[in-house]
Amino acid sequence: MSDHTSSVSRKASNDAGRVSAATAWQIRRERFRFHLRTLKLAWYAYAKDKAALGALVFFVIVAFLAIFAPYVSPYDPAEAVAGINSPPFAEGLILGADVDGRDILSRLFWGGRIALLVGIGPTFAATVVSLMLGIVAGYVGGWVDQVIMRVMDILFAFPLVLLAIVIAGVMNPGVGTVILAIAIALAPYIARLVRTTTMNVKQQPYIEAARAAGAGTTAILVRYIFPNMVAPVLVYATTLIGLMMVVGSGLSFLGLGVQPPDADWGTMVAEGRGVLRKAPHATVFPGLVIVFVSLAFNFIGDGLRDALDPRARSR
Repeated sequence: MSDHTSSVSRKASNDAGRVSAATAWQIRRERFRFHLRTLKLAWYAYAKDKAALGALVFFVIVAFLAIFAPYVSPYDPAEAVAGINSPPFAEGLILGADVDGRDILSRLFWGGRIALLVGIGPTFAATVVSLMLGIVAGYVGGWVDQVIMRVMDILFAFPLVLLAIVIAGVMNPGVGTVILAIAIALAPYIARLVRTTTMNVKQQPYIEAARAAGAGTTAILVRYIFPNMVAPVLVYATTLIGLMMVVGSGLSFLGLGVQPPDADWGTMVAEGRGVLRKAPHATVFPGLVIVFVSLAFNFIGDGLRDALDPRARSR
């Protein structure tokens, strides 16, 4: 009798385990389908904005040319291959040559590597740091909030470009200097956004419900606060990438960033300003690329705003 009872118990336990595993797998599958539908709706909302879609295609092309610059560049960016300041389509050069006879098209491809790094690198670093500081300041409050935000206010008191110039000016010129200077100058802007959003979210009823259900601080921050940061911060950071590229090019233009003979769009503009009347192409082409790529990131940010807005996705 006892053996029969034990056998029945084991069978029931095994059946319950299989049902539990099947239920968990079904929940994961439904969750995956939900996220997939959300991504599809976000993409459809993004694709409705033709300017944002075109900007994304343009950015992908620029990134591809920059990443594969060693393979797509017709010439060595540091080697003189033509006469000084050769005009476009002269001597087989599509965009002409610069003040040292180097191919401008090849230098644009190679300069894109540094430009994208200077735009995306400090924006990403500043966003990560600002997320941590802003969430802690907005959620904890009190003296912690006061200390963090007063430091941010000190940095925020200086214009972004001026602060970046000062930080870069006391360090050795280079790509690392530009990234660090821009990241420090940019952090207060993102931190203020994160703090404000955190303070609004923590007052929502579902946060109080989570606390009443026994959720700890870490669980609330990870499951409820942080997900609400993603959309506004991602949109804001994307629009800042183009501006940071302009700031990085400006630092190189002033001699505080990338140093010759390394190819950089800001350095190319600086080198061509001395022959602006005689050979305007040496400055115009890199300048136009800076403008177009910066505008592309602004359009991409606008598209992301619509894609991450549930109200826009439902229209």
